[in-house]
Amino acid sequence: MKVKIINKSKHELPKYQTPCAAGMDLYAHLEMPVTLQPLQRKLVSTGIFIELPEGYEAQIRPRSGLALKNGITVLNTPGTIDADYRGEIGVILINLSDTEFTVNDGDRIAQMVIAKHECAVWEEVAEISETDRGKGGFGSTSH
Repeated sequence: MKVKIINKSKHELPKYQTPCAAGMDLYAHLEMPVTLQPLQRKLVSTGIFIELPEGYEAQIRPRSGLALKNGITVLNTPGTIDADYRGEIGVILINLSDTEFTVNDGDRIAQMVIAKHECAVWEEVAEISETDRGKGGFGSTSH
C-alpha cells in the first residue's frame, strides 16, 4: 500500500528493519539533544507528515530495546494517528528509569504500525446477548 509522506528531517524515511516486521522505526528530529530525567516526559519531533487512506490509522508504539535497556517508552501507547490528521508526527516519550536519558537527533525513538480499522455505528438496544464470561472483568479469566 502506498502512503504519501513529507520528510522535513534530514533522516531516512521510516522503515522496516526486517522483511516480516510490522513496525517501522521513527527517528528523532532535533536541533539539540533532549534529556529526559527520571519520570519526565517530552514530545519528540520526527519531522514526518503523512496522508493515510481512509480506513487506516498509524499506531505509535515503543521500541522494545529502549524500554528494556533504558526504561524509555511511549506514554500514550499506542498513540493513534488518524487518516485525517496532517500535522507532524510527534512521539511522547517518558523515562521510567532511575537515571537520565538523552535522545539525540537521528535516534530511533519509536515504531509506527499502519493498521486497517472499522468505524462503528451504534445500534441502541434494551439487551445484549449473554456469554459464559458474562460480566467478569479484570482478572476474571485466570484460575
